[in-house]
Amino acid sequence: MRVIPAVDVLDHQVVQLVGGVPGSQQVVMPDPVKVAGDWIDKGAGYLHLVDLDGAFGKEDNVPVFKRIIEEYGVPVEIGGGVRTRDKVEELVSAGADRVIVGTKAVKDPDWLEEVAFEFPGRIVLSMDTKGGRIAIKGWQEAAELSVEDMFERIRGLPLAAVLNTNVDVEGQRKGIDACQASDFIRRCPCAVIASGGLTSEEDARALSDAGAEGAVVGLALYTGMVRPWEWGTPWKA
Repeated sequence: MRVIPAVDVLDHQVVQLVGGVPGSQQVVMPDPVKVAGDWIDKGAGYLHLVDLDGAFGKEDNVPVFKRIIEEYGVPVEIGGGVRTRDKVEELVSAGADRVIVGTKAVKDPDWLEEVAFEFPGRIVLSMDTKGGRIAIKGWQEAAELSVEDMFERIRGLPLAAVLNTNVDVEGQRKGIDACQASDFIRRCPCAVIASGGLTSEEDARALSDAGAEGAVVGLALYTGMVRPWEWGTPWKA
């Protein structure tokens, strides 16, 4: 399982929000390209880029993300405010290995099916959970579809993966919920990228043992709680 550093961009700066709430920044770094380069210099082989500006309806960060792709040549997945087929195409054309879709895809599964078949193996469904329900609109609302209903809707779709952020533990720096992660991975019909709560190599190993394809790490990485480049198998678990 690969460990993937998150580079979340708000107001064109790298931030780490707690619970996705604007104004809760615990980390602010002014240069996204440099931050991405620092993780790559430490051996990261994949990046998770999130356009919070785009998600909040501000000027997006596609030009910055394109610079990261062109300058460093590592594969990236990009999400945040992806609500149209044209946006998916724009990000793929910019060099994204995968494009993450969230609220729009959960609220309109027919649209998700369309883009999944048009861009096979390139779409990641962000299926975040809070209190056992799918959380949408920046984790502020619960979706009408249940987790199990969504699993049935995506069964057979050529998705690259499902990204599951456990909002209940995200940003808490108290570790993963291993039972929740294992249950989600076991039931999901697609490969799973886990996110939320990873604070140690042991957490990473637990997710790997549960069958996760990858794990996105944010605040714990930026605050030095986890240092994957020092692991015996760097950035792997």
